[in-house]
Amino acid sequence: MVLLRRLLLVAVSLPSAFVAGQVQKPGLKLPPGADAARTQVVQIFTNAFQAYTDFAFGHDDLTRQSCLLLKSFTDGRNGWGATIVDALSTMKIMGLEDLFQIGVNFSSNIDFSHSNTPDTVSLFESTIRYVGGLLSAYELNGNQPQVLVDKAQQLVDKLVIGFEGAVAVPFGFVDFSADKPVIATSNIAEAGTLTLEWSTLSRLTGNDTYRRLAEDSAKHIAELPNAPLPGFAAQGIDPSTGNFVGAYVTWGGGSDSYLEYLLKYPRLNLTADPVLLQTWQTAVDTSIKFLLKVSTIGDQTYLADFEDDRKIRHIGSHLACFHAGNWLLGGKLLNNQTIVDIGLKLADSCWNTYASTATKIGPEVFGFISKVDGQPPNGTDDGSFTGNPITAADTAFNKQHGFYIFDGGADYILRPEVLESNFYAWRVTGDSKYITRAESAVQSYLKFLEVPGGEGGVSGILDVNNATITIPDRVDDTESFFFAEVMKYLFLTFDDPEHISLDDYVFNTESHPFKVAPLTGAFGSPPPQTVPFSAVQVQHAPLPEISFNPKLPNQLKNILNL
Repeated sequence: MVLLRRLLLVAVSLPSAFVAGQVQKPGLKLPPGADAARTQVVQIFTNAFQAYTDFAFGHDDLTRQSCLLLKSFTDGRNGWGATIVDALSTMKIMGLEDLFQIGVNFSSNIDFSHSNTPDTVSLFESTIRYVGGLLSAYELNGNQPQVLVDKAQQLVDKLVIGFEGAVAVPFGFVDFSADKPVIATSNIAEAGTLTLEWSTLSRLTGNDTYRRLAEDSAKHIAELPNAPLPGFAAQGIDPSTGNFVGAYVTWGGGSDSYLEYLLKYPRLNLTADPVLLQTWQTAVDTSIKFLLKVSTIGDQTYLADFEDDRKIRHIGSHLACFHAGNWLLGGKLLNNQTIVDIGLKLADSCWNTYASTATKIGPEVFGFISKVDGQPPNGTDDGSFTGNPITAADTAFNKQHGFYIFDGGADYILRPEVLESNFYAWRVTGDSKYITRAESAVQSYLKFLEVPGGEGGVSGILDVNNATITIPDRVDDTESFFFAEVMKYLFLTFDDPEHISLDDYVFNTESHPFKVAPLTGAFGSPPPQTVPFSAVQVQHAPLPEISFNPKLPNQLKNILNL
């Protein structure tokens, strides 16, 4: 592993501070054909939003039946109209001013003081979709209208109840009817993904409480002792004690956006506590030493999970594929070409999960078989362990593609992460292959995701390796992140690279962009050379649901046996 050795050599002789690098390739120009692809993306968006408007306006999600006969909807995000708020920034970026104004008018009248459903309220989901959507729309629209900030504040003033009775990190859910947190185990993604949105709210309102709570929560996680690996927090956390639950390590769901914000928040807030960016740097270094794996077939590059009992778990996911874009951003900001090079390899291998299926769309979860080049501290790597037996069909698929679709994880629920990393790869390198890949995704969406006779509505699919899609093969939901993330990343891939430049904006984990100040010198400083950690095996501990969707036959938590 020459690449591994190279990074370790870089890490040994780190400077006292990093000269900030430019993220986007200078002088980037779109290739011929990008205009046509961009127009197709806008058409997909407007058709899908029209179907939502016709059958589910004001509710959270459109379901596929509403595209046909039953005209149904779901309200899994408390019935506040998640699709509308989540779509605002995309509408503005696409120049859809009429739709944007409709969305602003609706959002201005949401009453966030109570839930429109009997459900409790998720701090994480409400923050990234509603708060992020409102504040990003406000900024993109020239810091107006003020009511968008007021509505975000109304919601966060209820969400802060999640911190009551907690030790530094919030409980994941709040009962708005009783004004009490739901006492339960959380995860670091839920607890550590508030900083971008809440600090922006503090800046716009002058109330620093929101920033302080969010930053202190992320900092608490980063500084907890007994991390399973250096700089790498365990996925589970108990807000009642502030301590880790179990020792599961992953770049995937449940940990993903905590790791993402360790980098992005210091870019947004240049006065953020340096421990956050240093923790991201250490987590990346740790990942390269212990989690970075190369497949025995095709030399695909993956980041493995790490079990409570310190076994390398050879598993990846659509959610985890954000890591490539995150590493590209961090590598460029820190002027570390090694991290950039690995990020590009990760992006290629995540795209390979798309290119290898019958629909040319990637699965929710995949396994892989990798070369063994060492053992983690007090742990084991056998090159293939996932927790599930590898079947003959898995072996045959792997022999062709360098991965296999994990049992129960063949679905696609309109997730953005592979296209997100593809967007970063394009903006960083200017290599037209990333444009070609995005064009392929657009064609797959048109062919397989649009519901026939559904008035433009789209849906996920239950098996990405089945090219014969009928109604029972569809996922009965159109998640709001399809409008917020998938459509935006595709549009921006085909749009003027100076529009929403990665040197001018940082995206929250729901793809809502926030304006950042120019970097005029150093960005970050090296982490401590030695980070204490515990290499002790711990007993498996049940973890909360991850990206729960009631319309799926198998929830991600159950697929991964977490």
